[in-house]
Amino acid sequence: MATNRLPHRHPLVGRRELLTAGGTTLFGLSLPLLLRGRALADSRSTRRPPSATQADAPTVRATDPRPLAPKSFGRAKSCILLFMWGGPAHQDTWDLKPHAPAEIRGEFSSIATSVPGVQICEHFRRMACRAHHLSIIRSMTHSDVNHTTSTHHLLTGQPPPRSGNLRDDWPHIGAVLARLGRGRHPLPPFVSLRPELRNTVPRFVEQSHGQFAGWLGARFDPLTIDANPAEPSYRVGDFTRPPEISVKRFANRRRLWAELDRRRRDLATAAVATLDAHYHQAFALLDSAVGAGAFDLSREPDRIRDRYGRNPHGQSVLQARRLIEHGVPLVTVFWPNDGIKNVSVYWDTHSRNFIDLKERLIPAADQAFAALLDDLHERGLLDETLVVWTGEFGRTPRIGQRNSDAGAGRDGRDHWPNCFTTVLAGAGLRGGSVYGASDRHAAFPARDPVAPVDLVATVYHLLGVPPDLVLHDNLGRPHRICPGTPVAALLS
Repeated sequence: MATNRLPHRHPLVGRRELLTAGGTTLFGLSLPLLLRGRALADSRSTRRPPSATQADAPTVRATDPRPLAPKSFGRAKSCILLFMWGGPAHQDTWDLKPHAPAEIRGEFSSIATSVPGVQICEHFRRMACRAHHLSIIRSMTHSDVNHTTSTHHLLTGQPPPRSGNLRDDWPHIGAVLARLGRGRHPLPPFVSLRPELRNTVPRFVEQSHGQFAGWLGARFDPLTIDANPAEPSYRVGDFTRPPEISVKRFANRRRLWAELDRRRRDLATAAVATLDAHYHQAFALLDSAVGAGAFDLSREPDRIRDRYGRNPHGQSVLQARRLIEHGVPLVTVFWPNDGIKNVSVYWDTHSRNFIDLKERLIPAADQAFAALLDDLHERGLLDETLVVWTGEFGRTPRIGQRNSDAGAGRDGRDHWPNCFTTVLAGAGLRGGSVYGASDRHAAFPARDPVAPVDLVATVYHLLGVPPDLVLHDNLGRPHRICPGTPVAALLS
């Protein structure tokens, strides 16, 4: 399959190159890491740069949402997307089959939850007490067994482009919100926490699709934070003005940049325009106490940090809560690789499925998810915040069953997109509900199948994005951003 293999941690334009744009540096003024130049990635796209007219406001054909659920449309002011990269085993987490044969049901037992008749894995003990907040979809389904392309389905609601070029991807939900002007200046409207998704297995090395703005253009890409928030030295880029640079000197540098910007206008290109947009955002963040505060976890009491878990995932989820509290519309938290060697990568449990779920994966996920729901509820934010917990697919019904080139060991499960589970909470959803069902082996939906396009349509509905929103790509062609149908049964 054709791919566009971008570096994992370094964008196409380096930090020094961006700081010297226009032929001179900004005298040591350090800008945030990821406002630094994924812009020039547009030059590798198979699409033409947008013209000025194509950059105008998006076309919106608003339809009346009342037949679906009038009170739920636009209920969510923000969204936290907890993405369990690798594909959690649904039958070992949210959809256990205690009466199935041993080679299918696995080692874990199910436990009762706060919702009568709803049971989940025994190791999600915190979430079991909070099931009344959850809408559990047990009938998610698609047909893509690859990590990097199935991610595109879940983050955009669309199949990935045939070109394999990241700039031809459909835009992430957060990029669409950025395009619509959502958010609170100077904070970025779309943030991704922990590493950009990339399959690092030697035979399958590829950047995952759907995590950026795709054909909307690099100016709507997320601000990506790859620093580990569990480290004592955690600091996000340079969102504070260096103490050695006075307010006057900072203002002078800003005026210098404005002059350089004016002189470069004759050389304007789409990439330069994107760089300019990144610079303006960076200056605004550097000059804003709000920007600095949103990323400063040291302002959280120790008891709150402990509640989420002093690990990369837990602290990333806490960082996400701080960001949406400060007005960021969408934050994606990708499951981090915690650096443990010789174990399964992320939730991709081709081997050691039960050991890793029990000891490494579920405990951190359970603690952080529960803490987030409690925290949002206590702050009065749960009703206006949508939380989505999902992976790109599930795992094979039978232990050791092979369903992809990667296969599975005797104690593992392979990729399985035919049926898996996604969990939603907040935003006025019908908590304490289960939608859809898998068959007796958790292999296929038994009723009410939900495709990624319908899940994404539900998210858009809750965020107040019109059901037939039309945006234009770089060729000026109109696209209905999501042709799916929101799952009405989930909506209050």
